[in-house]
Amino acid sequence: MCAAPTQGQALPANVDVEKETVITGRVLDADGNTVGGAFVRLLDGAGEFTAEVVASGTGDFRFFAAPGTWTLRALSASGNGTSTVTPEGAGIHNVDVTVAK
Repeated sequence: MCAAPTQGQALPANVDVEKETVITGRVLDADGNTVGGAFVRLLDGAGEFTAEVVASGTGDFRFFAAPGTWTLRALSASGNGTSTVTPEGAGIHNVDVTVAK
């Protein structure tokens, strides 16, 4: 069975942020409250679907990606939202996605 890793802001101890590009953040509503259970999609620079995770109960999500331009699209009962991030190299890259109806 395939499953997404447990989401959260803390990274597993075996992640080397000197070598890996990590995109992490939270899904928020228009008032800044976290939105748990949102589907968060990672789209590449051409807008093609790459991966999807379910945000944790506190709205946290995480992807391991390559440097480049990425679009994050969150879909939830509270609404939908999009953010873009362009990591130029390894490390932790934080981006929140605000959703609205």
